[in-house]
Amino acid sequence: MKKSILLFALYMSFGTAAVAASDINMDYVSAIKSGGDTTVHFKGESIQAYRNPAANLTEEQIRQHLTGDALFERNFSDEASRFDKGLGPVFNNTNCNACHSKDGRGALPVVPVGTEWVQLKQNEAVFLRISIEDGLQHPKTKENNWGAPVPVPGFSDQLFHLGSWGVREDLPGAGQAQVWMKYEKSTFTYPDGNSVELRKPIFKVTAPYDEYFDSVSGQTRSRLFEKDVKMGPRMGTPMIGLGLLEAIKESDIMALAARDLSAEGVHGKANYVFDIQKSMANDPYPVSMGRFGLKNNTPSVFHQSLGALRGDIGVTNYAFPKESIFETDLWKMFEQSHGPLPTALEASNQVADDLVFYSQTLAVPSRRNVDNPVVVRGAEIFHQVNCTSCHQPSFTTGPHQISAFSNQKIYPFTDMLLHDMGDGLADGRQDFEATGKQWKTRPLWGIGQSQTVNPRGGFLHDGRARTLEEAILWHGGEGDYSKKKFVSLPKEDRMALIQFVRSL
Repeated sequence: MKKSILLFALYMSFGTAAVAASDINMDYVSAIKSGGDTTVHFKGESIQAYRNPAANLTEEQIRQHLTGDALFERNFSDEASRFDKGLGPVFNNTNCNACHSKDGRGALPVVPVGTEWVQLKQNEAVFLRISIEDGLQHPKTKENNWGAPVPVPGFSDQLFHLGSWGVREDLPGAGQAQVWMKYEKSTFTYPDGNSVELRKPIFKVTAPYDEYFDSVSGQTRSRLFEKDVKMGPRMGTPMIGLGLLEAIKESDIMALAARDLSAEGVHGKANYVFDIQKSMANDPYPVSMGRFGLKNNTPSVFHQSLGALRGDIGVTNYAFPKESIFETDLWKMFEQSHGPLPTALEASNQVADDLVFYSQTLAVPSRRNVDNPVVVRGAEIFHQVNCTSCHQPSFTTGPHQISAFSNQKIYPFTDMLLHDMGDGLADGRQDFEATGKQWKTRPLWGIGQSQTVNPRGGFLHDGRARTLEEAILWHGGEGDYSKKKFVSLPKEDRMALIQFVRSL
């Protein structure tokens, strides 16, 4: 049977399920160029699938991309005399690649046999976001940093588990605190009797720098241990296609937010967040639509990249010129023992710009096996169970400062919106307008190459899912409608849907 007849039969036989997503153009079934003209083509799986410049860059742009590539892999040093200075004084990693292995997903640490907890140390791809909350929604003002999460007093909005050797005299090499992880395991059983083991990482914090024993309560105290502190794990995500996502027209994203998918329990919304570029330009209201980060908490690749350079590695730059722990008690203690810390920018403007350009211009790999009958069937089931309600297959980009990304037909499989994914995936932590249960719909393009690039790479915001099947089974909240449909499918159809996703 020809593919077009199959698709017609799909619409005729799936009734209301197809109607709910009737505006979806199903050309995605056979589309190969996921990133339009930027796509880099692969016949099979490759460890290099994520490590290529967009195919339509100029020679000059490729040179800048390669310069940024070297910087992305650079190990920064905390020795002021070195050319690669700037690390710390507290940090989560020493280079960008440690969180984004070969520009792909990170992996959770291995828990040694016979132990319950493992400590996060060097080269871990997961860290904890932290903030305090009063449970109320506040208008965006300059005084509250335009609605940003409130840093934990004496700490920041990110918990740094590593530090330069002299930061903690009690724990050399530690940062603000030590972070530990263990796994909580459960079993999901399908109606047909097949079962899957699921795992969830659980984190605990010990030895914060401000820890003390309260003789009155008989408890160990720290500002981190107070009830208003919220913590949420974050796993490094793939770097591919970011410039294209940046080029999607805001009006197209908002049109998706305006759809009535209430019959499916789907209510996607945008996040509006602080925009450092608008702030640098003295915009009186420096707020833009969030597009990047696991809760859409940054508006641009510029903001996301240079914020991570300062945050994750501790390298200040012209967008984020102050250290994350500037003027906290830990900062003051470090200065008391080592003298005044340097306040000059640690990354030159050119280094910062080259890193941003590299992050914008990584290519999306081409799809594979699009003519495989199982993949074609899986694409139809993907539509049947309404995965496309959130994983919007395609967009046509608008104008972009890098012309290679303008007016491209792309297939990212994301609506770029926030969705309540239920209690099972909730971290309980607000981020601008994102609640503790809401997450951005992750793009699916290139996902079939993910565990070739990094065999231990995990899916979802904390890397808990070892397989695509596990990731689907963790869907709840607004994803529950589609998950229930998936769960009720015969095993053969479930595997076909997964084979389609692996083809992306």
